[in-house]
Amino acid sequence: MARGRIRSKLRLSHLYTFGCLKPSTLEGDDPPHPLHGPGFSRTVFCNQPHMHKKKPLRYRSNYVSTTRYNLITFFPKSLYEQFHRAANLYFLVAAILSVFPLSPFNKWSMIAPLVFVVGLSMMKEALEDWRRFMQDVKINARKTCVHKTDGVFRSRKWKKVSVGDVVRVEKDEFFPADLLLLSSSYEDGICYVETMNLDGETNLKVKRSLEVTMTLDDEESFKNFMGTIRCEDPNPSLYTFVGNLEYKRQTFPLDPSQILLRDSKLRNTAYIYGVVVFTGHDTKVMQNSTKSPSKRSRIERTMDYIIYTLLVLLILISCISSSGFAWETEFHMPKMWYLRPDAPEDLTNPISPVYAGVVHLITALLLYGYLIPISLYVSIEVVKVWQASFINQDLRMYDDESGVPAQARTSNLNEELGQVHTILSDKTGTLTCNQMDFLKCSIAGTSYGVRSSEVELAAAKQMAVDLEEHGEISSANTPQSQTKVYGTWDSSCTHEIEIESGNNNNPRVPIKGFGFEDDRLMNGNWLRESQPNDILQFFRVLAICHTAIPELDEETGKYTYEAESPDEASFLAAAREFGSEFCKRTQSSVFIRERFSSSGQIVEREYKVLNLLDFTSKRKRMSVVVRDEEGQLLLLCKGADSIIFERLAKNGKTYLGPTTKHLTEYGEAGLRTLALAYRKLDEEEYSAWNSEFQKAKTSIGSDRDELLETGADMIEKDLILIGATAVEDKLQKGVPQCIDKLAQAGLKLWVLTGDKMETAINIGFACSLLRQGMRQICITSINQDGGSQDSKRAVKENILNQLTKAVQMVKLEKDPHAAFALIIDGKTLTYTLEDDMKYQFLALAVDCASVICCRVSPKQKALVTRLVKEGTGKTTLAIGDGANDVGMIQEADIGVGISGVEGMQAVMASDFSIAQFRFLERLLVVHGHWCYKRIAQMICYFFYKNIAFGLTLFYFEAFTGFSGQSVYNDYYLLLFNVVLTSLPVIALGVFEQDVSSEICLQFPALYQQGTKNLFFDWSRILGWMCNGVYSSLVIFFLNIGIIYSQSFRAGGQTADMDAVGTTMFTCIIWAVNVQIALTMSHFTWIQHVLIWGSIAFWYLFVALYGMMPSSLSGNVYRILDEILAPAPIYWMATLLVTVTAVIPYVTHIAYQRFLNPMDHHIIQEIKYYKRDVEDARLWTRERTKAREKTKIGFTARVDAKIRHLRSKLSKKQSNLSHCSAQDAMSPRSL
Repeated sequence: MARGRIRSKLRLSHLYTFGCLKPSTLEGDDPPHPLHGPGFSRTVFCNQPHMHKKKPLRYRSNYVSTTRYNLITFFPKSLYEQFHRAANLYFLVAAILSVFPLSPFNKWSMIAPLVFVVGLSMMKEALEDWRRFMQDVKINARKTCVHKTDGVFRSRKWKKVSVGDVVRVEKDEFFPADLLLLSSSYEDGICYVETMNLDGETNLKVKRSLEVTMTLDDEESFKNFMGTIRCEDPNPSLYTFVGNLEYKRQTFPLDPSQILLRDSKLRNTAYIYGVVVFTGHDTKVMQNSTKSPSKRSRIERTMDYIIYTLLVLLILISCISSSGFAWETEFHMPKMWYLRPDAPEDLTNPISPVYAGVVHLITALLLYGYLIPISLYVSIEVVKVWQASFINQDLRMYDDESGVPAQARTSNLNEELGQVHTILSDKTGTLTCNQMDFLKCSIAGTSYGVRSSEVELAAAKQMAVDLEEHGEISSANTPQSQTKVYGTWDSSCTHEIEIESGNNNNPRVPIKGFGFEDDRLMNGNWLRESQPNDILQFFRVLAICHTAIPELDEETGKYTYEAESPDEASFLAAAREFGSEFCKRTQSSVFIRERFSSSGQIVEREYKVLNLLDFTSKRKRMSVVVRDEEGQLLLLCKGADSIIFERLAKNGKTYLGPTTKHLTEYGEAGLRTLALAYRKLDEEEYSAWNSEFQKAKTSIGSDRDELLETGADMIEKDLILIGATAVEDKLQKGVPQCIDKLAQAGLKLWVLTGDKMETAINIGFACSLLRQGMRQICITSINQDGGSQDSKRAVKENILNQLTKAVQMVKLEKDPHAAFALIIDGKTLTYTLEDDMKYQFLALAVDCASVICCRVSPKQKALVTRLVKEGTGKTTLAIGDGANDVGMIQEADIGVGISGVEGMQAVMASDFSIAQFRFLERLLVVHGHWCYKRIAQMICYFFYKNIAFGLTLFYFEAFTGFSGQSVYNDYYLLLFNVVLTSLPVIALGVFEQDVSSEICLQFPALYQQGTKNLFFDWSRILGWMCNGVYSSLVIFFLNIGIIYSQSFRAGGQTADMDAVGTTMFTCIIWAVNVQIALTMSHFTWIQHVLIWGSIAFWYLFVALYGMMPSSLSGNVYRILDEILAPAPIYWMATLLVTVTAVIPYVTHIAYQRFLNPMDHHIIQEIKYYKRDVEDARLWTRERTKAREKTKIGFTARVDAKIRHLRSKLSKKQSNLSHCSAQDAMSPRSL
């Protein structure tokens, strides 16, 4: 069916001047783009998708895949990834060699563990890729309407859409491919597009079809539609497009304003028709999709060095073994009559000992391979997946408002969360909400709005404290319940501050975008003000000067607005609440309902829109020319104050002085400001200007934009200033508290923002990154005309001089409590990031308590992050919420994305995602601390147990003349790493807690254990290795000493090799499991079951294996019930060896806890004896002692106040002592 038009047949193209909109295409006036050479070979036959089924026009399908593998490539690719690891590659070679007779083991004892470990890792890869595949299936199964034949549209899955198809997309649907816009529900082919998923911007973009295709306005019109598009080849540029449309025997040029990109969403438009140009991986969004850089944690990189160390140890003892075997072959083999030296084999021929030693080297490399933990990688992966699931399921990081939980998008960096040194944060949308509230305004020289911003609250509280210290405000007048500050907080006007209680008996219902409170303007009270006409004009500028679309909310009866920016939406909300409600837009008019006119009735007024000069980043202003109902021509303008002020008429500066003062106050309060102005136009002046401006608007050439700018400047002059607005980008909930806790944990915070310096500084005060008494170091660049090398050299010398002086000032500061804040803008940062200056800048920044970089570009964010990461060598974390933060998120060691209102680009590029900045506290201080200690202890224990086990094989081989004989049964070797010792270590990595989450938050300085790497430095690693060597010596030599030289059974029989081997293996299982039990601080029933269950499983296995037929069990037939269990020496040896093996570790932890305890040891002891309940002062004192000294946050502010009070008290005491001494020396006292 044909679709009808909506919204009164708006031709919005008549409104827009700048931006993406170009002049209408006149026949013969606009030549087509010259498309020649490589890169411009694509041809699309519109409404003829069958033409693209054959070469050379066989383009990609619209099926999109983000998986790493498919059925064909999974095995080769995945195996390549697995055997990239040194340990797995070694075991692959060992498994191959085990097939040959030289192997000391059964081949399955080497092959089975390798298959299990590699198979499990491949299953994990397959599972993660399967999730990506299911996400792809979900997207590819979306449906859209596609033209079939004869003007009939049918629903079709996205993956079936082809190049050349004509599609219809409804409101709030995503575009299935890159489309050429043909027409829309608006008469002039305008449509609104949300590109949040592409560039993170929330403001709507305006697209417009060619005039020649606007008539394709219903389904029937496509019955005979045919055309040809010749355009550029697929490329990743989101903002460019070059092509031509051949239609009706004419050629029309195409540009980006006609292209609708895949993953964009149609907004404020009922429907559009478009023809598919690029599909699938040819679309621009897929061309921009890049794989995230491979990130590895510091622990994992250190683990590689440990593996290499063990490989060196393995080769060393293998060489010793092969040398020993060669020695035995040459000198002792002739005496061993049972080896038939008269008819020697190649491997035992005394004539060629070198050959025997070389061949034996292969046997030794296989025999001692258990030094390398084959199950280490897969165990770590299992543990990290469990840790990531705990992060995902943490209800305390779940945001109730948005319904978004925390998400570990990768499990490879869990432990890295516990070692962060520096956090680099975006401001807008990360520290602030990216929600604009109209808070204050200045009209006709009078400031309105009594509600305080977050910055004002923080500053007023601090000022109240300062005044109280000087005795100007009594403590009785500043109760803790005071939350609202009226008036300014300028230090020159301290007596204007009035702090009122936050208790309000008539709380106002929150209104989105409107936080204004002042009865002087509400409910028509502005009519009693001294300048009501100017106030009314102010309201009308807010209600008329915009490009928004109104939508009636049937539930509330109020209009809501789809605007291009949050600021504009807040202005319209303010105008509505003040009584000038924008309610309707037609092609040529806007309609305003004035509810509080002088007559007291609701009056609907129409303003005919003649021209709209829209906002651009270069113009920094927006204007609209309208004609009111009385025929008066008006130009209404809003923009940056610096731009508006220079365009004021002489008689338009009446309110310039007070407005400038108010703008300064608003800026200090952390508010975003705009100035509002207007002028009345004469008919003759407007007609002359409009004629010239229309010529510029329809001109063709590279100077079109310059002509439009000049034309706008001709009319945007002689303005009359009427006031200014101030909106607040509010801080997110809990941001100051989170920053304070992170500062107590010893982390440094840098803020990288695109905002101007004044706004960034004010936000810094609000969230306690800055405070009174902190010395601000502002590095700025001087303005130099021209771009010559001499001028650039002068700028660099000036910046270098500032850096040098600042570094000297910081170094010469003797006050240990002095705090410095470094503030630098993007222009200066361009020079300081160059190679000859960046390390001086970094040295200064590291010495400062806080760093704020203003007006920085996305590329500069990434460069600063790289500088901090490489320059300090410490772990960096970048956090942001927008597409402009993707660079620094990918550059940092850890990237955290916030699921905010700026799209999902940051989240998709991140390693972890959270809903609010405040959840970063728990992510790092709790989960980061736990994951670091768990992984560190787990890896250390892994190497301990493998060294303890592997070296016993070396000792036995040396004991038996380097014969290459294993003392253990092949199935014992098979089960050791895979079953008997794998589950307890996984329990350690998943469930271990040195302290609870509440304690982690109460004692944030515990986090420094990870930053200082106390649990995985080389001293601790070597300590665990030495413990493993000691345990191996005890296990082997105690067992040999006990069993070798005496009878093993009551009948006088001695133990054979299998009895000795089984006894030694029992001692190993007991020793390593008791060791891990001593390592754990937190037990649940799961740990008990896995630890003691592993020991029980060993006995069960030996019993069941021994009961098998001798053809299967071999020499261990009924070894437990007939040989070992009846022998008391077996049980005594097990007990003695186990206790002796763990004595050094018990001694170490006893010494450490009694004489050199760590912070968590003290906390554990206090909690165990419940001293925190019995003695609250002790608990508070310990919390204070276990807190990192910080110079930012609320804690630093309190500490500074305490020091100030102590200083005043000591001065008073000194004065009293001096007065007492003088009185004692006076004649009267004598």
